[in-house]
Amino acid sequence: MQPRNMSMSGVVDLSAVKAAAEAKEKAEAARAQRAAQPEGAASSAPLVFDVDEAGFEQQVLQRSAEVPVVIDFWAEWCQPCKQLGPLLEKLAADYAGRFVLAKVDVDSNQMLFQQFGVQGIPAVFAVVAGQALPLFQGAAPEQQIRQVLDQLIQAAEERFGIVGAPVDPEQAQQAAQEAPEPPQDPALSAAHDALDAGDLAGAIRAYEGVLADQPANAEARLGLGQAKLLDRVQGVDLTAARKDAADRPRDVDAQLVVADLDLVGGHVEDAFARLVDAVRTAAGDDRDRARVRLLELFELVGPENPRVVAARGALARVLF
Repeated sequence: MQPRNMSMSGVVDLSAVKAAAEAKEKAEAARAQRAAQPEGAASSAPLVFDVDEAGFEQQVLQRSAEVPVVIDFWAEWCQPCKQLGPLLEKLAADYAGRFVLAKVDVDSNQMLFQQFGVQGIPAVFAVVAGQALPLFQGAAPEQQIRQVLDQLIQAAEERFGIVGAPVDPEQAQQAAQEAPEPPQDPALSAAHDALDAGDLAGAIRAYEGVLADQPANAEARLGLGQAKLLDRVQGVDLTAARKDAADRPRDVDAQLVVADLDLVGGHVEDAFARLVDAVRTAAGDDRDRARVRLLELFELVGPENPRVVAARGALARVLF
């Protein structure tokens, strides 16, 4: 089985990783420009605001380059919405600008309701660097919502360099447009080329070299994870691996192999479910190895991916 013939759907799209890196650069440029303004020159946008279809691009999409935007889909007739809404507004104040809250009345904004695929209300989504992701549906206790928000903010910081603070959205948009394109790292380019050519050992060495000099380089870290994943499954017979895993359901090594193959084949939910079950049934070092591998696969798919969010919840239920 040659790496170039493998389906990587659902794993890591390096072009998307590069876009994330560019978004991080632009966010940093916007913050730098804002910091250079005289004190009081730029007005702070509100932490909680109503948004409609006409203002969505400027108030949500553009602003999400600077701060995670949490969206509360609600309606006047919805009783759970009346419980959740004030709690989200309180949390927006408590978090002091690390995220902002956009409130969408679904009765008046049916197009947004449909575009986000909302199944019922209250429903809470987020937009980070222009990317939408579901957070939760229905009323939830404050502690649970805080955990979700903490994960959202952490993902925004790690993947896009977005550290929330109230800003003027027009200023953030202008700075993002004027930010220069980030220069391409020759060592990183060489690592990508090795991966594209199927030289997995060379790609692993190259990515590790980049990370030795730049430990926080997200693009290199994800590239390394992809190269190691492909290296693990190279030459593995899928049919034989599945039979082995079925014959030895408690053998963690057998389950790890099939989970890797499932992810490479684009069967993301199957890979996650298999490893969550391995964590549930294993003990000691085996349990920890299954958990660590699952976290590695989460990183490849992306922490904001809805399938990762769901699997993290399943993992938490197994662990705690």
